[in-house]
Amino acid sequence: MDYFHYLCFVTNKLQLFFFKEYFREFYQQQTWKIQKKILWTLQIIESLDRIPEIYFKHLENTDALYEIRVQVGNDIFRIFCFFDSNNLVVVGHGFQKKTQKTPTKEIEKAEKIKNEYYEEKKSNKP
Repeated sequence: MDYFHYLCFVTNKLQLFFFKEYFREFYQQQTWKIQKKILWTLQIIESLDRIPEIYFKHLENTDALYEIRVQVGNDIFRIFCFFDSNNLVVVGHGFQKKTQKTPTKEIEKAEKIKNEYYEEKKSNKP
């Protein structure tokens, strides 16, 4: 079985770290119903040892980017994230998905946020 194809296996529970204001800006623009589903999905990710791909998936052809997947009715939302260590997930920005394929500009923004995170982390080391 492909490691990322069906389930994302983690040995420890995941801890979410919300980098800067990227997630908050996205979250605050959503309706109460969507916010509630986003929070529910984040709790699933933090609490399960095996996270179904329906909620958390590796993005193919990226440099280790993942997407947190949220669906409310016919509305589909994606929140980009990446691992900093085995169990630390750094959460970046989100967007409403309106096409089958993830827009290139959203992936580029996620890569930029990831690079920004690691640059700040590197510059803050003693």
